[in-house]
Amino acid sequence: MNETAQAARNRELVERTYREFANGNIEYLRTVLTEDFIEHSPGNPSGRDAFIEFIAKSPITDARLDLKRVVVDEQYAVVHYLMTPPGDERGIAVVDLWRIEGGLIVEHWDVVQPVPDPADVPNGML
Repeated sequence: MNETAQAARNRELVERTYREFANGNIEYLRTVLTEDFIEHSPGNPSGRDAFIEFIAKSPITDARLDLKRVVVDEQYAVVHYLMTPPGDERGIAVVDLWRIEGGLIVEHWDVVQPVPDPADVPNGML
C-alpha cells in the first residue's frame, strides 16, 4: 500500500524529529511542536516551552533511541522504538502517538514498558 503525500510528509517529520533529538538537538523540537502542544502522558506538561524544558531535564536525553516501526497516515504518526538509558541493558519499549496538523505536531500520547527478561517474552518485545 502506498502512502499518500501527506502521510509521507508526516513520516519525514517524525523520523527527522527522532534523528535530531537522538543527536542531542533538543531545540529542534521548537520547530516542530505547536506553541499550544497538548501532552497526554502522566506527569509531562503541555505547552511547547514547558514540554521542551521538562524533556531537556529528563533521563531520555541521555538514552539511545532505536526506531523499530513508524506507521503514519494523514493525521497521525505512531513510532515504536527501544529506548536504552545508560546502565540499562534491556531498555524500555516505547510507543509514541503523535497528532500532526499543518506540518506541526499538536498532540502526543505514549505507552512505556520496561523490556522484560527475554525468557518471559519468547517472541520478543520489539
